Amino acid sequence: MKEGRNLWKMVSTVILSTILVAGCSSGESQTESAPTSVLKDGKYDPPFKITIAKQQDENAGKYINGESLNDNVLTRWGEENLGIKIETTLLGGDASQYNTKLRLALTGSEKLPDVLPVYDTMLVNDLIDSGRVKEITEDIAAYMPDRLREIYKQYPTTFNPVVRDGKVYGMAIAPNLTEGEVMLIRQDWLDRLKLKAPTTIEEFEQVIAAFTTEDPDGNGKQDTYGFTFSGKDSYNTGWVSDPVMIFSAYTGKHLPRQWVNDNGKLTYGSVAGGNREALAKLRDWYAKGYLNKELATQGAWDALSDFTEGKAGIIIGRPWLYDSVKDVEKNIEGAKINAYPTIQGVNGDKTYQSAQLNDGVFMFNKDFQNMEAFFLYYDKMYDAAFSTGEFKYGYAQGYDYDIVNDEVTFDPQKFNKPLEAIQSVGKMAFTKNTPSVDGPGKSYFDLANGVKADTGVLIQSDSKDQTTKDGYRISYENREALLPNEFNGPPTPTMQNVWEQLTTMEQETFTKIIYGNEPIEAFDTFVKQWHEKGGDQIIEEVNDWYTQTSETDVMALMKLK
Repeated sequence: MKEGRNLWKMVSTVILSTILVAGCSSGESQTESAPTSVLKDGKYDPPFKITIAKQQDENAGKYINGESLNDNVLTRWGEENLGIKIETTLLGGDASQYNTKLRLALTGSEKLPDVLPVYDTMLVNDLIDSGRVKEITEDIAAYMPDRLREIYKQYPTTFNPVVRDGKVYGMAIAPNLTEGEVMLIRQDWLDRLKLKAPTTIEEFEQVIAAFTTEDPDGNGKQDTYGFTFSGKDSYNTGWVSDPVMIFSAYTGKHLPRQWVNDNGKLTYGSVAGGNREALAKLRDWYAKGYLNKELATQGAWDALSDFTEGKAGIIIGRPWLYDSVKDVEKNIEGAKINAYPTIQGVNGDKTYQSAQLNDGVFMFNKDFQNMEAFFLYYDKMYDAAFSTGEFKYGYAQGYDYDIVNDEVTFDPQKFNKPLEAIQSVGKMAFTKNTPSVDGPGKSYFDLANGVKADTGVLIQSDSKDQTTKDGYRISYENREALLPNEFNGPPTPTMQNVWEQLTTMEQETFTKIIYGNEPIEAFDTFVKQWHEKGGDQIIEEVNDWYTQTSETDVMALMKLK
């Protein structure tokens, strides 16, 4: 720890020998010697530019006050306070478009931006193969600030995708355990039918049966049903409209579409035995009308429409899902949504769910010489997460928070100059999501246990509605049920050839069984064919990759131990 601090002090006097002066055109290399920038009192003089690639999040693509991607409150702050101007030179919209642009830049002669957020593991692999990205093992050891060091120490597996031959070619973007899922239930329906929120699979079945057959909305019509979820792309969405709780009730930690370490060996959850029982249960519920009749054709966001319209009584998702479905409380008199933990498994254990530790990785142009400047900027972005420094309440007053009558507020309608929605300033620089250290909801748990809302993070959490706060508290209390996917490497050789075929077979088999178009024995046939058509080879390759990730102690090389 001391070593890290000393190195950080040392680099505060480093003269940047290779720089790009502000004013260079996009992607253009500086061919003439430029004035050297010196870091003094936390700011580079003269200012210089760091170019970045960016997948534009819709919330970060809306600017106020006439601002734009490369001229906004955060880019100006960086230049004025750190002497670092951030300029986006490779911009993509959705994931597919962004990945295409990155791949074109990789295969063409275009100069890569200095900083590359990458969200696709195959692209990560190809970037390393190309030799055009920087090995940063020693840079992390030398320049990563102490508080970032403490964060990255907690998530060593996030380095697995970027390690090659014992060298590190990137780092996770803002590692932080995501919040868990909760059940959102129509409380007014429970109360009308004198039911309690379910805690077991039997109780869950009783509730969704009553929501389907006992007229919970009291309109005299049988026009409601119990449980809505998505089955269009996967039976494990990992965020909203997710039925994975039902599978986990029978399989434990073996979740569909996910790899788990089972006694030292990675195994694939979709072929675990308990899925047979889970599918039989869903098949029975579907036949009785307890489930969304269109579940196979509805994506995650589509599946919540019936809940919002007052047709379905239970939906599962991360706590923020309440914001997306709470209109039912406005549109239907007496409607009330409460948040509850997911049910227990059939053996009494918790049910598990997917979790993320990071959203992509940072990679860097091999010619980028200013890692210490990147870390300076990146560390400042964490001030909002730690409620410290200049960003102790948020990034910009009047954008993502305001102070009204000496009170900090995160309600955009109460701003001195009201806004329709908070401006996501934290998404305007390197990352798609604002860095957080709140994990699955510690601030909400602390508030529920009497901690005073006296920091920016706590004030912001306290400003949420009660159902959302309850959801995050439940998420934190059940954080041990969150399972990150143990395989986060690039597709293996056999995966590249047959994975799409295998996942299509899986999805079709599961759906046909639920719909009653195939007998339950079709699951046994699927498992047999999955192994025969490449699954066994994939298991072997995935485990070879898993073994290789631990052959070199890169955490020690990066001084993160």
